[in-house]
Amino acid sequence: MTECYVENYPRPQFVRGQWTDLNGQWDFAFDDADRGDPERWYEDFPSPALSIRVPFTFETELSGIHDEALHPCVWYHRILPVDANALGDDRLILHFEGSDFYTRVWVNGRCAGSHRGGYARFSFDITDLVHDGENSLTVQVRDDPDVGQPRGKQRWLGENYGCWYVQLTGIWKTVWTEQVPKARLEKAKMTPLFDRNELKIELTAAAPPQYFGPELSAEVEVRFEGTLLGRVCVSMLTPYQTVTVDMNMYGKGVPGFAWDMKTWSPAEPNLYDVDLRLRYRGEVIDKVGSYCAMREIRIDGPNILLNGEPLYQRLILDQGYWKKSGLTPPDEAALIRDIESIQALGFNGVRKHQKIEDERFLYWCDVKGLLVWSEAPAAYVFTEQAVREFISEWMEIVEQNYDHPCIITWTPFNESWGAGRVKTRRDQQHFTEAVYHLTKSLDPYRPVIVNDGWEHTVSDILTLHDYEEKGQVLKDRYVGRKEGILAGTVYHNGFKAALADGFAYRGQPVMISEFGGIAFKDSGEGWGYGTMAASEEEFLERLKGIAAAVREIPYVCGYCYTQVTDVQQEINGLMDMDRNFKVAPEKIRDIIL
Repeated sequence: MTECYVENYPRPQFVRGQWTDLNGQWDFAFDDADRGDPERWYEDFPSPALSIRVPFTFETELSGIHDEALHPCVWYHRILPVDANALGDDRLILHFEGSDFYTRVWVNGRCAGSHRGGYARFSFDITDLVHDGENSLTVQVRDDPDVGQPRGKQRWLGENYGCWYVQLTGIWKTVWTEQVPKARLEKAKMTPLFDRNELKIELTAAAPPQYFGPELSAEVEVRFEGTLLGRVCVSMLTPYQTVTVDMNMYGKGVPGFAWDMKTWSPAEPNLYDVDLRLRYRGEVIDKVGSYCAMREIRIDGPNILLNGEPLYQRLILDQGYWKKSGLTPPDEAALIRDIESIQALGFNGVRKHQKIEDERFLYWCDVKGLLVWSEAPAAYVFTEQAVREFISEWMEIVEQNYDHPCIITWTPFNESWGAGRVKTRRDQQHFTEAVYHLTKSLDPYRPVIVNDGWEHTVSDILTLHDYEEKGQVLKDRYVGRKEGILAGTVYHNGFKAALADGFAYRGQPVMISEFGGIAFKDSGEGWGYGTMAASEEEFLERLKGIAAAVREIPYVCGYCYTQVTDVQQEINGLMDMDRNFKVAPEKIRDIIL
């Protein structure tokens, strides 16, 4: 745990002391007739109203409503108390960690702003809209069953089917307010320059123009286990300044340090505490608590290296659904339990599938040393609108989660979803290539996987999906037909090729990033991949066979097993939706390790 940790704090990498959690009971109304705008519900909320428990969407049991039907437009309302004396000259920021899809916000009947996208966070400065005492906060969210917007695994029809599940609509992550100084730190982008033993921090400040100059300065302090390792100051002559901290402790006389730098890995998830301060004329006017890690993930020919050493990734697919709360975790403790269960099963990472998880999940992965592939929620058509929506939201996501050391891979596309003709069509290929390069422009330090599973265009790792249930058949296929599979002339899973037309294998690492998916016959109604196992013994024997087969493919440097929990009608998890292990975790661990 880091020094800056505050239980339930929504953004654990940028912690301040003055904040208010707005989760809880809100007034709520469906607007199926689309009456809210013309009737100005943002000025006079309809009465009587329903009651909903934010941040759980109305489709879920924990919301208190539990209506799984499609309702494309919904409204929220609550009273927001403000103490003007306590606020003083500070600013009041309203934060939404996630609201799906198009959100508009009013305070006391006046528009605070809007945001498009269901998975990126957003904020509004509402200082000039509030007054002392009780204030009216109203939110409208529209979420049409539109396959042109990034949906992830949310269904767009009236019923579940295949591997698509009950949709979520509206606010589904924490809503909160934060009191901040009018001159403040807005962002700290932290990059470990591993080979130089340095930490680069790109600071962004927000302040009235007259503040910027030699009288405004930023101060960075880095500590490890309470010991101060370095302090760097820089004048904020402009809103953007960069500082570099020397993380090489050799010869600096810091007690207890056996070597120069503490690195982050699943075996030793070392984290440094970082204090950020903004000073004006020598006085501290803003203070933020954060943390960082020194780790490097890079490609070296057919190998993936973590801190310069080959990394064999034992990942598990994690869709992040809960029985009573859908995509919203019931609480922070539930996130911690999931991470600990995954590690108990023997896996060293997760492929967070088609979802941008609560940032507290990423925090605990940082703390506990669980690797994360961050995967974009997909749209399901290729149109100009879909391209615009995807690029806008994906860039927000990459920027917002950049600092988490647990994230070792960005995965913007999966299985040609949203680019269904990418194998042959140049416009769709250009789209995937553009997203690859845009992602690299924001983060040149992490691998990017384009089109996980098959039909890759440009990609740092070649990833293949294959649900063959017989281990020997799986091994023989990838060993005996290696050249054809890597050239894209042999369809590795019987129906898809590894590469899009016009693209060639460039010697990059190869992983089996989906396999397994075994279900029990006694798991309940639903489906898994291949034949359902009739008993625990049959399940373990089949898992042992396919896991050994993947490990024995010489050129494959890791895998991702499907999946950690059951999800609604899909019952191929190692745990059920209540997070009960179907098989003792040590039995799985013995096979995985």
